[in-house]
Amino acid sequence: MRVLIIGAGTGGLCLAHGLKKAGVDVALFERDRTPRSMLIGYRVGISPDGSKALHSCLPPDVFAEFVRTTARPATRINMRTEKYKELLVADIPQARNPAHRENSVSRIAMRTALLKGLEDVVRFDKTFTHFSRNDDGSVTAFFDDGTSETGDVLVGADGAQSKVRKQYLPHAKVVDSGITTIAAKLPLTPENVKLLPPQADGAVTLLYAPKGAFVIIHVMRFDGKGVEDDYIMWGYAASHDKFPDLKGMDGEQLKQVVLDLTPKFHPNLRELFRRGNPETAFQIKVRTSEPLQPWESSNVTLIGDSVHLMTPGRGIGANTALRDAELLCRKLTEAHHGKDVVQAISEYEKEMIRYGFEAVQSSREQMDGNGAIHKPVIGRVVLAFFRTFLRVTNALPPLKRRMMARDMAERDHVDSAHEVVHAG
Repeated sequence: MRVLIIGAGTGGLCLAHGLKKAGVDVALFERDRTPRSMLIGYRVGISPDGSKALHSCLPPDVFAEFVRTTARPATRINMRTEKYKELLVADIPQARNPAHRENSVSRIAMRTALLKGLEDVVRFDKTFTHFSRNDDGSVTAFFDDGTSETGDVLVGADGAQSKVRKQYLPHAKVVDSGITTIAAKLPLTPENVKLLPPQADGAVTLLYAPKGAFVIIHVMRFDGKGVEDDYIMWGYAASHDKFPDLKGMDGEQLKQVVLDLTPKFHPNLRELFRRGNPETAFQIKVRTSEPLQPWESSNVTLIGDSVHLMTPGRGIGANTALRDAELLCRKLTEAHHGKDVVQAISEYEKEMIRYGFEAVQSSREQMDGNGAIHKPVIGRVVLAFFRTFLRVTNALPPLKRRMMARDMAERDHVDSAHEVVHAG
């Protein structure tokens, strides 16, 4: 069996490793000209779901390299107002085994680590255009350089603008969430650390502000591993109507937009915004998939953002893609050993559609520009209620433990059949 994967993102690379490890002939095609091209964003939070998938699919030496390149994991959630007043601070349970814990990694460091051992599999500067089915049941992928490749299975792992999805499932819709984000990073210097909210170093920090705006802050410490310099990343988000036209703005102008929108925020937070490196600043209009009904399975399928694009509201997009990769790898390995290929893919899609679109909905609830919290009058009421809920939860340890346990359950799913297989 030969598997063609379109897209060398997190999910595509994980799947390629798993299939290669299982002895399946696999080829991966990426439109980027080099491994470091076109990577937008910085930090990726890898949940226990994602860590388990990577551990399952990657060879031991590649998984060890992934772990080596991670930053210190976040040990707590740190929720505050835009003026740094505490709403809720809670510990994040930490597993000692990196294969079962929260891991924090830079996007470029992760791609570099996951490319190790795939030199004979990944082909860069290959822009996919379309596919065709052949009389013998195979599928051929075509590229804009005039070349083509034929295999038994085609997997679209080509992200939000997936050309595989657009041809295979033309009715699948990706829609505007109504949210715009601007993000940047700055060096982790002693002077900049002093500007952070209380307890932000070592935490995932979320600041909830009026008019539906919120800020996320990550502190990335690599402990001298030589991966890259330590840094602070901040992201500001609000509904589209709060922003001016951002088209054509450079990094310095994007930072100024954030400063113009936050005159009453804590002065230290505004200084963090001001100190963001303009060369690292970027803006995104957040998009998300709409629910998709099951389709008739074939030897073409999809993983990750190509099928269930979600907002970053729950921080589970990359982890759901990794969960897809691990599950599809298992099913295609079964096909490699004799199971009918379409049946194997059907089993994958049935499960993936269920948990994938549950994750889409959960993430959409966290970042929906049409939500009440973004409205002029009722938004103030919703924000006050939400802050009160967090403060009450913070003051009642049993309630806080229950909240954290529920959150962890969403990031650490147990597949009993898989656990039994891998326990042996």
